[in-house]
Amino acid sequence: MSLAVQVLGLPGRDNAVLVTVDSGQAVTRLLFDCGDGCLWALPFGAIQDIDHVLFSHFHMDHVGGFDTFFRCTFNRTAKPNHVWGPPGTAAVMHHRFRGFGWNLIGDQSASWHVHDLHAGRVVSHRFELAEVFAQAHPGGDRTIAGDFLAGPGFTVEAHLMDHGVPSAAYVVRETPRVNVDTRKLADLGLRPGPWLNRVRGPKAEEGETVSVDGEPRSVRDLQNQLVVETPGESAAYLTDFRLDPAAMDRLTDALRGVGTVVCESQYRESDADLAARNCHMTGTQAATLARRAGVGKLVLFHLSDRYRPAEWHQILADARDIFPATEFPSHWDL
Repeated sequence: MSLAVQVLGLPGRDNAVLVTVDSGQAVTRLLFDCGDGCLWALPFGAIQDIDHVLFSHFHMDHVGGFDTFFRCTFNRTAKPNHVWGPPGTAAVMHHRFRGFGWNLIGDQSASWHVHDLHAGRVVSHRFELAEVFAQAHPGGDRTIAGDFLAGPGFTVEAHLMDHGVPSAAYVVRETPRVNVDTRKLADLGLRPGPWLNRVRGPKAEEGETVSVDGEPRSVRDLQNQLVVETPGESAAYLTDFRLDPAAMDRLTDALRGVGTVVCESQYRESDADLAARNCHMTGTQAATLARRAGVGKLVLFHLSDRYRPAEWHQILADARDIFPATEFPSHWDL
C-alpha cells in the first residue's frame, strides 16, 4: 500500500492537491480543489483517471480549473463521476454543468453524483448528461460519523471550518495494515500456508476454525497471537479558514499523527490581524497546529501574490522555527 501527495500549480497562483492511494489491488486518485491552470501539468489520461473531486469551498481560485477537468470527463462512463464539497456543492455544480451548450452530444450518456457534506450527514444528487444536466435528481441523504468516503484501502473524513462560508478540511487515511508476526509464527512451531489468508482477514467469530497442518485451530486465537496491525499512511488538506483557538483544538485532535499535512500559508505572521479578518491563517499558525498534532511533515502552499519571493521564504523560515519539518512543494524550486 502507498499514499502519494502531489501539489499542483505554482507559488502565488492557484493550487490543488492530487492524492493517489495504491492499495495493491486498486489505485484511487483524489483531487482536492481545482484552481485555474492546476491540471495543465497532467496528461489527458491522468485527468481522466481522477476518481473523486473534493472541493474545500467555491471561491474562484479553488474552482477556476474545473472546466478543464469537466472537458476531459463530462461523458465518462468508464468509472463513476463523483464531486464532494460543503453545503451548496450540488447547486454550484448544477450551474457549472449547465453553463455549456449540449446540442451535439448525440446519444452520449454519463451520470454525475454530487454530494453536499453537512455536519453528520451527506446529501447527494445525480445529474445526467443525456438530460443535458437539466434536473437534479435526489440521490439520498445519509448520516455519517467520521468517514464519509471509503474506497479500496482508504477512508476520507471532512471537517467543516469557517471561511465566512463553510470550508471543508479533509483527512485521507490508508486503512490499517495487517501483517503476521513471523517470529511469533515460528515460536508457535507453525508453518506458513494458505490458512494465513484467513487469519489476516476480518475478525473471526467465536468457534471459527481453520486447518493448520491438518489440525483445526481457532481463528480468533491465531489472530490474537499472530496478527500485528499498524496504521497506514495519511494526509490532510487544509485551506482557507480561520484558525482561532477553537478551530486549533478541533484540528489538533483530527490531525493527530497524520503523515503529511498540506496547508495554506496566505499570510505572514505580521499580517495576522488581516488573516483573521479574511478568515485565513498564517504560516506560523499552520506550523503551530502541525507541532501540536504531532504530524510527520507540513507542506505550505497557496501563497499570496501580495508578497515577493523573499517574503515567501520568510514565511517558511518562521514556520520552521516552530515546526522544523516544514517545506514548500519540491517542484516550486524556490
